[in-house]
Amino acid sequence: MWPPDLVFSIHPVCGAVAAAGGSQAAVIRVEFVEEQGSVSELAFREGIMDQIRLREQRFDERAYLFVLAALEHSQTRLVERRHITGPELAQACRDLALHRYGVMARVVLEHWGVRSTMDIGDIVFTLVDLGLLISQPQDSRDDFYGVFEFEDAFGREYPWSTAHV
Repeated sequence: MWPPDLVFSIHPVCGAVAAAGGSQAAVIRVEFVEEQGSVSELAFREGIMDQIRLREQRFDERAYLFVLAALEHSQTRLVERRHITGPELAQACRDLALHRYGVMARVVLEHWGVRSTMDIGDIVFTLVDLGLLISQPQDSRDDFYGVFEFEDAFGREYPWSTAHV
């Protein structure tokens, strides 16, 4: 188990990933793409996914890494780094999925086991339970309930969609 003060963070300048407070980083292998200002590749240190799997087996490893990347994606859009709420993170996941995967965003997320904003909340709170993320006392899994419907967010509301309801 990790120390209770272990926090996932991405250095805003060099893109290095660390789990602050712990003796070893929980996330490794990061490539920072300067011209785009984004983290393009993350991987968990060996053994981390085993710990996650003991708590939650529904989601692919890439789903956890994607949520962490979406968290950083949302932070880069802020003037100053701060706590991100559940609905803000869910929206950041939607935005990043559309940016990375386009019309295939919903298919990719569903392939990883993510079919609703509640699933995003389950991923977040699994990472919180393991000490990889920190929540505020007022944060709850329910914050992720019904933020948007995947069918709408990745279908009818897709930026280039011609579908009309």
